[in-house]
Amino acid sequence: MFIGTSSARPTVSRNTSAIAVQREGDLYLFDCGEGTQRQMMRYAVGFSVREIYLTHLHADHYLGTVGLLRTMGLQGREDPLSIYTPAGGEPLLEAAIGLELEELAFPVEIAALEPGASVRHGDYVIAAYRVSHPGGANGYVLREDARPGRFYPDKACEAGVPEGPLFGRLQRGETVRWDGGREVRPEEVMGPPRPGRTLVYTGDTRPCDATVEAAKGCDMLIHEATFSEEEAERAQRTGHTTARQAGEIAQRAGARQLVLTHLSARYSERPQVLESEAKRACGGECEVIVAHDGLAIEIPLRE
Repeated sequence: MFIGTSSARPTVSRNTSAIAVQREGDLYLFDCGEGTQRQMMRYAVGFSVREIYLTHLHADHYLGTVGLLRTMGLQGREDPLSIYTPAGGEPLLEAAIGLELEELAFPVEIAALEPGASVRHGDYVIAAYRVSHPGGANGYVLREDARPGRFYPDKACEAGVPEGPLFGRLQRGETVRWDGGREVRPEEVMGPPRPGRTLVYTGDTRPCDATVEAAKGCDMLIHEATFSEEEAERAQRTGHTTARQAGEIAQRAGARQLVLTHLSARYSERPQVLESEAKRACGGECEVIVAHDGLAIEIPLRE
């Protein structure tokens, strides 16, 4: 869910940067610009956030953290909350939310995530990589592990495997044997492993090879597109990307879908300018969407 899609400041129709990612029962927040808590209520996102990942400590990406923590506290939250930031950002964030921390009834951990470091949650990880933005900033990758291949019951029956619990053990990757039967390995009755899903979020950045590498073959690349090509010089000077450049990054990475966000106010009501630029740069090799506040996109599993 795109909670805020504007750069620098909110507009009438767009709030500052924040993206909620729901992965099965886990809810994560990537960036938390001012007013994020109200946007979460507006779009019924809920406040059961497990972790917050801040790309950098510019106000339009973290200023909403204080209010969000306050709301969580007033709602009686007891579960711990981890907030990850690029290295060096901890003192600023601690100072910004320090007064709230004294009054909160739930523990808050602020930790730096160095480029290349990751946080594992069961069968997926959230990893940081370094992007190109003044002051130092992270991009983030949510990457699922490969899933087991498709199970073929007919092959299992042909191999003489009795229906029942042994089928389940094979699907879990175990080799099975039963009275009077031979040993059957999972690869005999299952297809090849299926890829998990990969989501990449750049935060603020100039075009960089690190994003191309992080987004290789990804299902969704969420890339900032602050300006159109007419403002290319300004984008470079301020550490941002044009829509055309974002399209080129997606094309080089082989991304399946490109979602543009962090729009300058001048394009807030005419996002088609950015969409057209990015589509031309992609050459039709990936789907291009310009995000708006409240947009929800489901990433399907690959077969």
